[in-house]
Amino acid sequence: MMGAVGLRTHIWNNNLKSILLLAGFPFLLMLLAFAAALVLTGMGGDTYSSGQGGMDLGADFSAAIDIWPTMALWSIIIAGIWFVIAWFGHQTMIDMATGAHSVTRQEEPELYNLLENLCISRGITMPKLKVIETDVLNAYASGLTDKQYTVTVTRGLMAKLNKAELEAVLAHELSHILNRDVRLLVVSVIFVGIFSFVAQIVFRSLFWGGLGGRSSGRRGNAALLMIIAIAIVAVAYFLAIAIRFALSRKREYMADAGAVELTRNPDAVISALEKISGHAEMDNTPDGVREMMIENPKAGFAGVFATHPPIEKRIEALVEFAGGQRRVRSTSVPAV
Repeated sequence: MMGAVGLRTHIWNNNLKSILLLAGFPFLLMLLAFAAALVLTGMGGDTYSSGQGGMDLGADFSAAIDIWPTMALWSIIIAGIWFVIAWFGHQTMIDMATGAHSVTRQEEPELYNLLENLCISRGITMPKLKVIETDVLNAYASGLTDKQYTVTVTRGLMAKLNKAELEAVLAHELSHILNRDVRLLVVSVIFVGIFSFVAQIVFRSLFWGGLGGRSSGRRGNAALLMIIAIAIVAVAYFLAIAIRFALSRKREYMADAGAVELTRNPDAVISALEKISGHAEMDNTPDGVREMMIENPKAGFAGVFATHPPIEKRIEALVEFAGGQRRVRSTSVPAV
């Protein structure tokens, strides 16, 4: 009963965070639009300034506020276009970044049947199934709706894991879909992508525009406006990036528990994690995609920016709360 309550709370929190992301997005976008207005005012010489000789900093701010609605409109248009593209095309982008390709029942019968049976046991629509041709051991789920959900595994995972362990990994990824972790992660990645794109436009404008062709007074005002704009962009971008790390790492514990519930085999979940540990590094894969994977070894400075709890901690939780056991490692017995 407690487990069910905890799962419902986790799903509710994910839904709430998705709503908060949607609600907070316009605020951060307006911050970037104001930064762009400051940049345009600073680069525009005396064009936008209403002060005497362009020397009045207050007039520069008033000019930036005047053109803010225009910059906000362009920001919304750019963000809207990106959001539509990302909403419908995010899976294609992910596949291009990882090299994943779709597989059919005829091509991978065991993998397909394992996933299908898990979906039947829960009465859910079967997600698409894809494979990455790499020896790395990893897997992830992606998508925003029932029609978009996809489970992707690596060839290395299929080669190194036995049937029960592979089923445990598929169950883990299905749990992410059922728990709404996937939708929350994809939404956060889309938003961070938008902020990255707009922030790059602002920074490039700063470097390409320069401060030449202005009076010394205008140069001082323009430089100050640029500094303020950089600070605003940095704050907005930091807040967008912080969204990733605000997403609870508890999702992996919950998905592990969900895998146990689906398979009734905690030992297989533990064994799969043990085999994956140390062999999950996906080089040249975007950060956002690595966050979706069953294991992301990159933890940043001193583990502060880790998106996943250590596998050892996850195994300990499965041993303590799910009654699982570690694999018995073989030891050589010297001949007498």
